[in-house]
Amino acid sequence: MKKIVVLTVLIITGLSLNSCSENEKVEKEEKMTMQKPDMGMAVKDERISLKLNPMQKNHQLVNMRSHLEAIQTLIGLISQEKYDEASKVAYEKLGSTTEMQLMCSSFGNKKFEDMGLAFHKSADKMSEILKTKDKDKSLEAISNTMNYCVQCHSLFRQ
Repeated sequence: MKKIVVLTVLIITGLSLNSCSENEKVEKEEKMTMQKPDMGMAVKDERISLKLNPMQKNHQLVNMRSHLEAIQTLIGLISQEKYDEASKVAYEKLGSTTEMQLMCSSFGNKKFEDMGLAFHKSADKMSEILKTKDKDKSLEAISNTMNYCVQCHSLFRQ
């Protein structure tokens, strides 16, 4: 009986240690996710974590992919000179709708919220510029909106 108890304790201890080392490994991998483009080496990810739970992470990833898809759609529509359709996509998919405003304010980080709202407001402006049917100004507007994407992704991580 004593051998069984000792064996059980050893097994549980081993499983606990393995679980801890797996958690530490995951945390370490999360912090070492950025690649140095010129060297191919992993470097510590110093971006601010939003500390999202798995459900929030998934929701945020879906939103970011939707934003990226909208940008791709806009570029295609601009290239086809379909400015009215592009204007509608810019506002409905990227603009500062009530849903987008609520999403930005739900993360508990004021700087993230401010950057997100600025991004969505720039999409409102882009929507208006697209209505002018001026390709150069439209491309400049989409570039301005994408600058918010680049800034946010360089400062924050999930």
